[in-house]
Amino acid sequence: MLLYNSSLWHITYKHSFEKLTVHSCTLFVRKKKQVAKQLVIAMMLLDLIHKFLNLVAYLATLSIYQVHVVNIAHSLHSEDVAGKVVVITGASSGIGEHLAYEYARRGACLTIAARREKSLLEVAERAFDLGASDVLVVPADVSNVDDCRRIVDRTISHFGRLDHLVNNAGVTAVALFEEIEDFTNFRSIMDINFWGSIYMTKFAIPYLRRSEGRIIVLSSAASWIPAPRMSLYAASKAAMTLFFEALRIEFGRDIKLTLVTPGYVESEMTQGKFIDKTGKVDVDPQMRDVSSLNQIK
Repeated sequence: MLLYNSSLWHITYKHSFEKLTVHSCTLFVRKKKQVAKQLVIAMMLLDLIHKFLNLVAYLATLSIYQVHVVNIAHSLHSEDVAGKVVVITGASSGIGEHLAYEYARRGACLTIAARREKSLLEVAERAFDLGASDVLVVPADVSNVDDCRRIVDRTISHFGRLDHLVNNAGVTAVALFEEIEDFTNFRSIMDINFWGSIYMTKFAIPYLRRSEGRIIVLSSAASWIPAPRMSLYAASKAAMTLFFEALRIEFGRDIKLTLVTPGYVESEMTQGKFIDKTGKVDVDPQMRDVSSLNQIK
């Protein structure tokens, strides 16, 4: 009887255990399905949030650009720049060219620098027509430290002072990271965008301290909005932004600093001029839309 009962208990227990095991497995599978559904829903929500933020970021960039333009204009209006000496790099086209015209309208003395002398002479002629007190043309490559020293030295030799430095010279690259054939061909992006601004700033500091002057830095919205094909350009602009934010603290009130991070601006860059995946400067009008979408300066 005991054996029978024992066997019966064993059979009953085994049957119950099997039912319990099956029930537990069912619950586990159901839980896995619920978790999977929740993960899918969460991923869908995150995707929607990312799309929303991308749209908002794009619109915000345009608004921020307008704010920056207003701020620059306000700075120029609030500060009397008539007779003041302004150095502008990358002044042969784009933002640098038009900043030269704005300063000229307010009677400033200009040193305009870029690699293309013919274009600089054309900008200088128009700047004179708009009211510039004097214009000094200095053909130079800001990626060359000796050229940067020469820009500042010639400015001081010609005008005797320096009030504003506009670090505007820049280049861009449009290429997927994995498609780049030789990374050494892309050093010019950092050499011009980042190091060029550092060289110019270093040589100008003593004279800007003397005049309690101002440094204007043209960075880009690409420094804080990531975009495909623009990784190296964005990195150079992010480096600029953080470097000059640190300098702002170091300078205190001795030298004023204006940091500009514009979004899309009509220029040679947005018309298809860029460094391609081989490291060569290319002009491809068909890349205009790619550049525009990627928010380059």
